[in-house]
Amino acid sequence: MAIEDNASIALIPSGYKSGKLYSVIPDSGNGDFTHSRGSTATRVAASGLIEIVASGVPRLDYPLIDGVVQDCPALLLEPSRTNYLERTEEFNNSYWTKYSTSVTANQTTAPNGSNGADKLTENTSTTQHEIGRPFSFTSGTTYIVSVFAKTNGRNLQIRGGNTNTWPGNANFDLLNGLVQSVSLGTAYIENYGNGWYRCTVKATAAASSTTNVNFRLIEGSISTYTGDGSSGVFLWGAQNEIGLYPTSYIPWDGSGTTTRSADVCNGSGTSAEFNDSEGVLFVESAALADDLTFRQVTLNDGSLNTILVGYRSNSNRIYTQLVSNNVSQAFLSYDVSDITEFHKFCIKYSTNSVHFWVDGYKRASDTAATMPLALTDLDLQGTTGSAQFNAKTKQLMTFKTALTDSELETLTSWDSFNAMATGQLYTIE
Repeated sequence: MAIEDNASIALIPSGYKSGKLYSVIPDSGNGDFTHSRGSTATRVAASGLIEIVASGVPRLDYPLIDGVVQDCPALLLEPSRTNYLERTEEFNNSYWTKYSTSVTANQTTAPNGSNGADKLTENTSTTQHEIGRPFSFTSGTTYIVSVFAKTNGRNLQIRGGNTNTWPGNANFDLLNGLVQSVSLGTAYIENYGNGWYRCTVKATAAASSTTNVNFRLIEGSISTYTGDGSSGVFLWGAQNEIGLYPTSYIPWDGSGTTTRSADVCNGSGTSAEFNDSEGVLFVESAALADDLTFRQVTLNDGSLNTILVGYRSNSNRIYTQLVSNNVSQAFLSYDVSDITEFHKFCIKYSTNSVHFWVDGYKRASDTAATMPLALTDLDLQGTTGSAQFNAKTKQLMTFKTALTDSELETLTSWDSFNAMATGQLYTIE
């Protein structure tokens, strides 16, 4: 019998409907989660294409490795974000100003599978070839500008029109899928398959002023050159959001800016599924960013008693805490190299014996702890509704017995090097 078969609650994201995320254990329905989100949102579907998910429906997001979709999805929980750009898939529209370029609509298959990607083509001038949109930036605010791009003979630069206002500026190699150079800000590139890359620049506004968000063609790495009248890039899915890390694509809803509501997932279990005197709380997840915020999975009674695992407000720190009658009984942590990679971690608890396991090893222990009382809920958030577990979660399990060290080593490890590499979204060469 597999260790997982002994779980009192086992969430391996697979079954869902609007407002509900089903656990595979128990079959009584007691372990099912309530899910809410007050807007549509996007995910990568099993087909590898970006798909719009209806309001309130959980997002089972399929990971991509080198543009190839993987078999097992993760539950995607994100905070609320607003896309401040309009006409995000309509670059031929007058909303976007063209500089020594032209745009032809609907020229190739976009990352959502439609024939909705536009072609940006340079003219024959010796100049800079780009499109742009004015935006009012606020000093001290961090903006993240992104767009999906595919080469048609040229590379791409994302830049602010005035670096004294928004200093984002990076070049992207669309043939090899690389960040070619970064002048100012932080740049990311993600492979979405079929030659498509999501290119992203993050930077903090240096002044409160209006300047362009520009998507510029570059010849190799040169931004001022003589165009040939036919080369360029395909574009789709532009976004400008405020935050410390990029989130999933937010399509324009047809009027003004577009906001995706936060995902909230909680309410699994009853007192019958939990053991106050001993047990295990296990998670396999990847944080959305190392953004120095608390993000928690909690076993709790709604107020004074809590067992939690999650991410702490220290760089790359995973931690666990046990609270009994509003008094902290155990607080253990471990620093990993990168919390945005998938890790397996759990707390094993019993009276005066609390242990924290991460990726196959016992990392910390506490031998003086009073157990919590009357645990009734399993939530992907803190006890008060704060510290939302913004992450990609592959597994979440509770056990009513304190597993052996051998069982915990197996539970928090991978069966093989290939399983570990695939699970952590590494490329195997």
